[in-house]
Amino acid sequence: MAELTKELSQVKGDKPAVPGKDVRVHPNPEPPGKRPLDVPTGTPTVIVDDLHIVYRVYGAASDNEKGNAVNALTRILKRQGRPQMKEVHAVKGVTFVAYHGDAIGIVGRNGSGKSTLLRAIAGLLPPHEGAVYTDGQPSLLGVNAALMRELTGERNIVLGCYAMGMTPAEVREKYQEIVDFSGIDEFVQLPMSTYSSGMGARLRFAISSAKTHDVLLIDEALATGDREFRKKSEGRIRQIRESAGTVFLVAHDLRVIEETCNRVIWLHKGKIKMDGDPKEVIAAYNKG
Repeated sequence: MAELTKELSQVKGDKPAVPGKDVRVHPNPEPPGKRPLDVPTGTPTVIVDDLHIVYRVYGAASDNEKGNAVNALTRILKRQGRPQMKEVHAVKGVTFVAYHGDAIGIVGRNGSGKSTLLRAIAGLLPPHEGAVYTDGQPSLLGVNAALMRELTGERNIVLGCYAMGMTPAEVREKYQEIVDFSGIDEFVQLPMSTYSSGMGARLRFAISSAKTHDVLLIDEALATGDREFRKKSEGRIRQIRESAGTVFLVAHDLRVIEETCNRVIWLHKGKIKMDGDPKEVIAAYNKG
């Protein structure tokens, strides 16, 4: 804790001077000006090959099964699962390729597998079948991103930057930029438990986007921001793309996806229903 306190004092100081089967490809690009961002050309950063994700959900055991070793041994010998176990096939045979400079929006109804797909790309969920290949380390930013509520915003900024692998010098350089971008101002000295949901979401995004990521996965993290913050976030996503990064964005606000992304994937019941130009996919999704 003493070292952290020392590092915090340094941060507040002056800044120093300064390809699988059935792979879906990009549709033919439209003339400039008709799309929010031009289709990028580059090497693949993420390859998802026939991906299947299966959850096992367990219910409560009956009174006869609790502590019954005979029944447990019988199930093992017969290779039977727990009677109350239910398998949920959340992602079913998803295949696509993402490239450097891509900003890919993922749309779909609740329960369609959007967040599950992002967690699989981030390496947080093992594939039941198929595979995910990434160039670089994906970083997942969600509404429940791990920040410590009992610590101040200031300490969370420092710890969050360290967790992303930034050096002390980089933290000092980015600290004020993160505070300004998040718009929390003097609240940075207060515990995060005093923050509104919007303030917490803005700080999470500001911390995560302070470093250039090879692959940045954003899961509804912009949903609680106001209009001004969403505009700044869209600009930050464009900066990430321009530095040859790849962004995946899950959001229920289709306007944000259409204005920010150059490609949209529509998931329906765990499968890709459509993959292509944002306007075309979103129009079909709204009709569906």
